[in-house]
Amino acid sequence: MSYNVSFISLGCAKNQVNCEQMMAAVQAAGHAITAAPEGSDVVVVNTCGFLASACEEAIDNILEMAELKKAGQVRKILVTGCMAQRYKDDILKEMPEVDGILGTGSYGDIAGAIAEVMEKGQRPCHIGNIHTANQSGERILSTPPWYAYLRIAEGCDNHCAYCVIPSLRGKYRSRPMGELLDEAAELASAGVKELLVIAQDITRYGTDLNGEHQLARLLRELCRLDFRWIRLHYLYPDEITGELIDTIAGEPKILPYLDIPIQHCNDTILKAMNRRDTKASLTEMLTRLRARIPGLVLRTSIITGLPYEDETAFEELCAFLRETKIERAGVFPFSPEDGTPAARMDHVDTEEAKRRAELVVDVQSDIIDAYNESLLGSEREVLCEGFDGQAQMFFGRSYAESPDIDGRIYFTADREVEPGSFVTVRLTGAMDGELTGELAE
Repeated sequence: MSYNVSFISLGCAKNQVNCEQMMAAVQAAGHAITAAPEGSDVVVVNTCGFLASACEEAIDNILEMAELKKAGQVRKILVTGCMAQRYKDDILKEMPEVDGILGTGSYGDIAGAIAEVMEKGQRPCHIGNIHTANQSGERILSTPPWYAYLRIAEGCDNHCAYCVIPSLRGKYRSRPMGELLDEAAELASAGVKELLVIAQDITRYGTDLNGEHQLARLLRELCRLDFRWIRLHYLYPDEITGELIDTIAGEPKILPYLDIPIQHCNDTILKAMNRRDTKASLTEMLTRLRARIPGLVLRTSIITGLPYEDETAFEELCAFLRETKIERAGVFPFSPEDGTPAARMDHVDTEEAKRRAELVVDVQSDIIDAYNESLLGSEREVLCEGFDGQAQMFFGRSYAESPDIDGRIYFTADREVEPGSFVTVRLTGAMDGELTGELAE
């Protein structure tokens, strides 16, 4: 039997890759992938379960699909991913609308689960081994044709005190380099121009295979393929080697844009959170990166209200950000997650954590405004991504903007600019923290 199956993917890019693999598996089993859930036989909600707020978003999406099911527009609902892994019993008990569950160790079971709900009347619950689940497999890309993600590893061994990811995704497992290069070559031949190299921690790549850091070697091999840009997402601060810095600095295709989540700078907090950095080591590392990589743009993530963050530690964080001028930051109030050591530690209440997060956002707004101001009059290579009818301008990204998480560059042009093409834009202004300009050719 053939069915219409639609997918909703929530959360991070790593989750999106899992969704792309499920889509390919479903298509290979003879089913049709539909864009909209309305009229689908099966809707697959691929959830994030990293934070309570992500679980709330997932629940909202599931309930929305439940309404469509009630109205006869959807027949079955399958829930996959991190929230399914984390709260499988609660979902099965509290959400009768859900027809089946697949945990993070069981994405490969998707076609079988569809048969179970559609043909056998079963309510499957597939929770496979998260430490050994297969990471490879064909994908149907859900990104625009000009960029794609390459997930080089699964899981995490860092065990930060506030984080549930090791319990949802398993131990750190690098994918074999040959397999990655084959997948990347396919992406390049399909016309992908920007390759985003992702994992929970890409800097550790290869250390579980033979004890050696192999990211620099992998990147040099990827640079031999037909990509214009290679972008790196999540580098763990104390695993950044001299060889890696030399490779980033020496390879023109690797963008001078590094996403290095630091979370905080206070030594007491870092130690309590099981981070292996100190404020001094972070400062030294950021200084060294800026010195070696011209034009470097840094992105990080910051958590306010962590255990041991008193007013003095919070002021220290704000001062650190002003000094280091990290251009981009995702700022999150501390969320005490069930089962984490940090949740059992003393910390400020949620409202105070949120208040502090807003203050850090203000600090970061000043930093990005000053950065944008410094660029006015200069020219940037921009990857055009479309035309905004309301603004009557084209929009795209330079090396300094990663898809979906950073802003855009809006620009005027006296000719048509194809999405997916590279153009030179002269930067002339800013609006709401985003740069504006004009085609410079």
